[in-house]
Amino acid sequence: MDRVEKMIAEAEEALKPQFAEADRIEELRTRQILDLFRENQVSYRHFAPSSGYGYDDVGRDTLERIWAGVFHTEAALMRPQIASGTAALSLTLFGLTRPGERILSATGMPYDTLLGVIGIGKQNHGGSLREMGVGFDCVELKDGKIDLEAVEAAMTPKTTLVIAQRSRGYAWRPSLMPEEFEPLADMIHRRHPGVLLMVDNCYGEFVREKEPAYYGADVCVGSLIKNPGGGIAPTGGYVAGSTAAVDRVAWRLTAPGLGRELGSYAASYRPYYQGLFMAPHTVAQALKTALLASKLFENLGMEASPTSSEPRADIIQAIKMQTGERLVAFCQGLQSASPVDSMAMPEPWDMPGYDDPVVMAAGTFVAGASIELSADGPMRPPYTAYMQGGLTYAHGRIAMAEALKRMLENGSVQL
Repeated sequence: MDRVEKMIAEAEEALKPQFAEADRIEELRTRQILDLFRENQVSYRHFAPSSGYGYDDVGRDTLERIWAGVFHTEAALMRPQIASGTAALSLTLFGLTRPGERILSATGMPYDTLLGVIGIGKQNHGGSLREMGVGFDCVELKDGKIDLEAVEAAMTPKTTLVIAQRSRGYAWRPSLMPEEFEPLADMIHRRHPGVLLMVDNCYGEFVREKEPAYYGADVCVGSLIKNPGGGIAPTGGYVAGSTAAVDRVAWRLTAPGLGRELGSYAASYRPYYQGLFMAPHTVAQALKTALLASKLFENLGMEASPTSSEPRADIIQAIKMQTGERLVAFCQGLQSASPVDSMAMPEPWDMPGYDDPVVMAAGTFVAGASIELSADGPMRPPYTAYMQGGLTYAHGRIAMAEALKRMLENGSVQL
């Protein structure tokens, strides 16, 4: 056994309790989805394509009833027409706000690609919320937690939507557990009737036993090529929440008065049903890959967040590489172990929507699918790698070995 394999074996032995917890949640969430499939009597007819206006599309409507059940909400949109997680968030923000109103972020500045939607920073493009007369305020986390007092103080008579980001994005802070939104939701609903709480749920689905809507979030939003697509859904996004909120978003997606009744899909819905059914298993595989990465790099003296012993709120693993050479070598090692485009050599580039050059490893079957093993990071100190996904733990294990070997070869780490 070579040095890298020995390191991996030792890490796996230490991680047995964490792996067992991932397996427990996988079974619980799989049972939930299986029960919903049976209650809704899913059959082959639900996989049929539709065309034209898509009225009475039984495959679409049943899928959205199941998704609402998964999220413990009244309604849901689960549509291939929503191009990405950012597109789903943008759709929701435009649907739930009107000119003259204000949005308040309770978790600091949102993910980089959302800044252009809001209309702030270098990404202030035309057609933003700011251009439409919607204002934006921001409250930072306090010691990695939502600062309820600061959120309350930042509320104005024009605040109609509070947003919160479950995952860390490109920030060195803990991702938030679903139950951490309960005090925020309670404060908003009790003291500010009519104000809605929207949670950006990207990367967090099926990691815990329940989703944020169970704890009072009015709307949860995410991407179908992340966790809930199970590595099978080819595109799409979702919005789950109260009927009133989802209807307002649906009117923005199609047209006022048409909303959820409209929307056809000429391909089969099977990948969406199958992807959702597979999602708890796929997420468990990604979590085990993240756990292995955190343990390996901790053993090499690097800082990982979350640590290998901390409970996890999402599938993202952040590792402070400290140097650009380490970050690039790590991404190159992962790319070389990818099933697709393994011959590519990732280099930093000016990726649209980001303020800094980004290096990205993403040899995925579905382009950009971050439930498949991928990693990226902005080229700025402390050169943090943000790794996510992994359709199988076996692949994650192989890729970690390749990444370590690449870093050893370029001399950026020592064993």
